[in-house]
Amino acid sequence: MSDEKLQKVLARSGYGSRREMERWVDEGRVSVNGARAKLGDRVGRNDKIEIDGHAAKIVTENESQRRVLIYNKPIGEVSTRHDPEGRSTVYDHLPPLKQGRWIAIGRLDINTSGLLIFTTDGQLANLMMHPSANIDREYAVRVLGNVTEEMIKTLKEGVLLEDGMARFTDVQYFDGEGANKWFHCVVMEGRNREVRRLWESQGVQVSRLKRVRYGSIFLPSDVKAGTWKELTHKEIKVLSNMLGLEQKKPVKMKPLEKAKYERKYKRQQIRQSVGPKKRRED
Repeated sequence: MSDEKLQKVLARSGYGSRREMERWVDEGRVSVNGARAKLGDRVGRNDKIEIDGHAAKIVTENESQRRVLIYNKPIGEVSTRHDPEGRSTVYDHLPPLKQGRWIAIGRLDINTSGLLIFTTDGQLANLMMHPSANIDREYAVRVLGNVTEEMIKTLKEGVLLEDGMARFTDVQYFDGEGANKWFHCVVMEGRNREVRRLWESQGVQVSRLKRVRYGSIFLPSDVKAGTWKELTHKEIKVLSNMLGLEQKKPVKMKPLEKAKYERKYKRQQIRQSVGPKKRRED
């Protein structure tokens, strides 16, 4: 491994996105050869890297894997890796990894459900989250209140929120009658509670919010709440090409491991489909 930027090496090794690794370095959580790391440091094969006082397991470019999961987040789960209040987190239901860790591409607040994307590749995560990528996010939103054409026009032109101007690039009526109506709306950023705040700026209330698309990735109908599905090598190849990333070798599972993996996914689907019926019978 020739000398590379520290945050790139950590991201490739599955500790987080490059931006997250830059924050860790800035916060003093990373050391190189016993000294506190600085932004811009470069490291090589023989350098000793520690995170929070523990040796970091570094993965070379040839060893690194690029796996991508689609997860359907239910309402009530938090998007942090560990929750001090002991609430269920989105990471509780993901498959274990032998190498690296799952990195979330964006977040959803506790009251928002729908599509979350996870990857083992920090570079891919960074590219998909970076503002320069101009990746749009689509939400299905149930609005309580009278929504007018003028209101939609305002939301598309832009509204001044407390953290700056924000707008929907598209708003389409989807379904519903009376006071509750469903709309699909699209934003280009991932600001905190941006979709809710935009609608609430018009005097209406968001009663349900679900992310259904992130860029070219849609939430499939067969991935029920609380379950996940891994993208195929072909799907990851298409995504990598769109982001201008070099291809990586596909993850080859042993037959027994693959069978166990597929059984676990099927059990998720069965639990999801039988659970509500069982509760109704009790």
